[in-house]
Amino acid sequence: MNAPEMFDLEITRHIRAPRERVCEAFLSADALRQWMGSRGTSVVESSADPRAGGRWRVAMVARDGSRFVVGGEYREITRPERVVFTWAWEAGPMPGVQTLIDVSFSAQDGGTLLQMRHSGFPAAAARDAHTQGWNSSLNKLTERLDPRGTAATVTLLGDARSTYTRTARMGLAEKGVACTLQLCAPHSPELLAVNPFGRIPALRDGEFGLFETSAILRYVDESFDGPSLLPGTIADRARCEQWVSATNAYLYDTMVRRYVLQYFFPRGEGGRPDGGVIASALKEMPAQLAALDRACERSDFLAGANLSMADLFVAPILAYVEFMPEGKALLAAAPNLMRAQARVRERACFTTTQPPQA
Repeated sequence: MNAPEMFDLEITRHIRAPRERVCEAFLSADALRQWMGSRGTSVVESSADPRAGGRWRVAMVARDGSRFVVGGEYREITRPERVVFTWAWEAGPMPGVQTLIDVSFSAQDGGTLLQMRHSGFPAAAARDAHTQGWNSSLNKLTERLDPRGTAATVTLLGDARSTYTRTARMGLAEKGVACTLQLCAPHSPELLAVNPFGRIPALRDGEFGLFETSAILRYVDESFDGPSLLPGTIADRARCEQWVSATNAYLYDTMVRRYVLQYFFPRGEGGRPDGGVIASALKEMPAQLAALDRACERSDFLAGANLSMADLFVAPILAYVEFMPEGKALLAAAPNLMRAQARVRERACFTTTQPPQA
């Protein structure tokens, strides 16, 4: 009989740290606690006996309470060049299946080239699931060892002048997640590699790519510690989603596309702002601002007692509106909204993401 087909995964990662530290991260129980597990999981138990024949074990808990336990045996340890160990789930995917991990560490370009081979998967789907998990774990390892922290793995593709890019940046800042802002124009090759629709912003977290601002913020919120970007009650979460949707469906078109951008990038006759387009936007804006004003009658935030994604979507837009010729008069008719906006504008996530023109 033919032996069953086995599937392997291979991952290469450059980490800006000495290979002694990178190697030790696979051998120390304390280090394993810091980086093992996908985004959104926490290691609650870890042990390691770093010698040939020694055992290692990690227990992880996801945000939803799911528990995953994995462990194995060190087969070979040659510090700081190589670590070989087995991998078997006690609680989680592939129970009863043992696979083998071979990791080598080479000094390269002022850091370490990590090369991993995880072999022996019984199915391609199992291999692919572990590939995603390993990439996420190695992001956390990189952030632990690289002086740049999360900015070594988290990259936001966009333009600082874009309200949606600023919304994503504010969310990252509110969570305390440093990121690298990569200047990208819409439909540029770098952006299209992540977002097939060519709109900014997009996010890269290591090998993982994501587009659409709401999706980016939800991913960041569930992946990293820090204050939640979603309210705590069902009703307030629904209101939060209501205002995110309203921004995408109504507010952005009226206040940015047909108003702010007409001044910044005039396309009217003689290179002047198109007065007709601006006039149509100005007719709609008072009702939209009044709706926002009513939402802030009892709170400084749009959805509940704390800042949420809803505020992150609206604040960058209103900051531009206020800057426009008719803006201050329009906003003066919405005192509750402006009181709430003043609170948002005090926050570090707002002050540190000011666009160049603001």
